Amino acid sequence: MGILDRFSTIVKSNINALLDKAEDPGKMIDQYLLEMTESLADVKKETAGVMAEESRTRAKVEANQAEVDKYAALAKKALQAGNEADAKVFIAKKQQLETSGQGLLEAYEAARENAQKMRQMHDKLVENIEELKRRREAIKAKVAVARTQGKLNEIGAASDKAEDAMSAFQRMEEKADRMLQRETAMAELNAAPKDEAAALEEKYSGAGATAVDDELAKMKAELGL
Repeated sequence: MGILDRFSTIVKSNINALLDKAEDPGKMIDQYLLEMTESLADVKKETAGVMAEESRTRAKVEANQAEVDKYAALAKKALQAGNEADAKVFIAKKQQLETSGQGLLEAYEAARENAQKMRQMHDKLVENIEELKRRREAIKAKVAVARTQGKLNEIGAASDKAEDAMSAFQRMEEKADRMLQRETAMAELNAAPKDEAAALEEKYSGAGATAVDDELAKMKAELGL
């Protein structure tokens, strides 16, 4: 039957294998669950139809067998009544029904086999759906934790780079200090020698004190003191 081929892949699919191939297991399991739930509705409809066909063919087999039994009984009654010709008519009818019954029985067996396959498919699909529902939240939780861990790993890597940068800046600062110290020393070495005598001359010359005395005398004169 077409329905058997149509859904055999879905029923036989290995959930773990599908999830292993998925880049986002959370989205994959939602999609897979949606597809199976939609397929389940079709499977239910087809299964109901196949089971109904099984019931119809079984009813035909049973009705045909009842007719066979009826004409067998009539043939026996005709023989008991001494009517062999009538018995032959009943037996011929019985044989016709038995021939038809063989075809009906074959149709019933095929319908019964199809009904069993459809029921197995239905039950397997329901089982897979329930399994996915049970595992969906756990899988999504693991995906969320994995993503968080990935972000932490990225932050950790960035932090390591920041530490490397700080270390590099420290080395540059130390190098700048050494350069400044060296240049300061060079400036001191390049400066003209200090004339100690000139410094002492300024100290003892008293020029500063005389200027003050002169300014004081001028102010006193202006004030009439």
